[in-house]
Amino acid sequence: MVISHSSSGPGESAYNTFSSRYAGVELPRYRMPENSIPKETAYQMITDELMLDGNPRLDLASFVTTWMEPECDKLIMDSINKNYVDMDEYPVTTELQNRCVNMIAHLFNAPINEDEKAIGVSTVGSSEAIMLAGLAFKRKWANKRKEEGKPYDKPNIVTGANVQVCWEKFARYFEVELKEVKLTEGYYVMDPLKAVEMVDENTICVAAILGSTLTGEYEDVKLLNDLLVEKNKETGWNVPIHVDAASGGFIAPFLHPELEWDFRLPLVKSINVSGHKYGLVYPGVGWVVWRSKDDLPEELIFHINYLGTDQPTFTLNFSKGQY
Repeated sequence: MVISHSSSGPGESAYNTFSSRYAGVELPRYRMPENSIPKETAYQMITDELMLDGNPRLDLASFVTTWMEPECDKLIMDSINKNYVDMDEYPVTTELQNRCVNMIAHLFNAPINEDEKAIGVSTVGSSEAIMLAGLAFKRKWANKRKEEGKPYDKPNIVTGANVQVCWEKFARYFEVELKEVKLTEGYYVMDPLKAVEMVDENTICVAAILGSTLTGEYEDVKLLNDLLVEKNKETGWNVPIHVDAASGGFIAPFLHPELEWDFRLPLVKSINVSGHKYGLVYPGVGWVVWRSKDDLPEELIFHINYLGTDQPTFTLNFSKGQY
């Protein structure tokens, strides 16, 4: 609707929808209204409609948490008017993102030095992160097939049938065959043995889950890595692993530090993680980190200069809020 500073009628308060002349006006639902209404009235009407939503503080079922410290709310509102894609204009925001990427890479035992920058990017949750990781695997596989003079029109990815829907989206949107390992009674995660059996020369990667959407259970990434190492040796392939750590990436390093699931395993080339599944963080924040620069094909990174200096970008969208 159009919001303006239009005044109310004589004796009417625009701040009270119920006692104003707008209380009896039915606004069109699917078309722009012919006339404007006061901004206070528009706010009241939208707020009233939103009252029919559930109470987010009582929502325990949507894979996000719904409360943050007041200081976090203030930080978000202080920065909500920044278009984060303009790194030249907001260099400190960019630096904060880079610090987070490096913190996460070190947490996941990436083989980088203290003074070396990690390879990664913040995303709109783990869904975008998985899309970016999948695209990197697909492009790197296709490049290798081209070099070898082999067909590259039938890529596939191996996952468990328990994967989150974003993996199905990636496969369908980017034309990759999804080969799912079926679950069995009493074993509700991907079986590494069956997964490796499904791998072939067209497999761009095997996706393991650290924290199943259905049960929260960790898949055995260590066993998957060991089995895949052997298969790669036998076949001459170089099939890598991606770890979807959306639900476990910020739990395992602290509660199970001895568990080997991350970049300590040589075939793990990228990891995604969500920031909003653990507590005290609003939805909409995630990251993807790569083992090394070699695991992210350079041709997927765009360089733009129409906002100032050269700025590398690897995201599915362009304009992006600071949070």
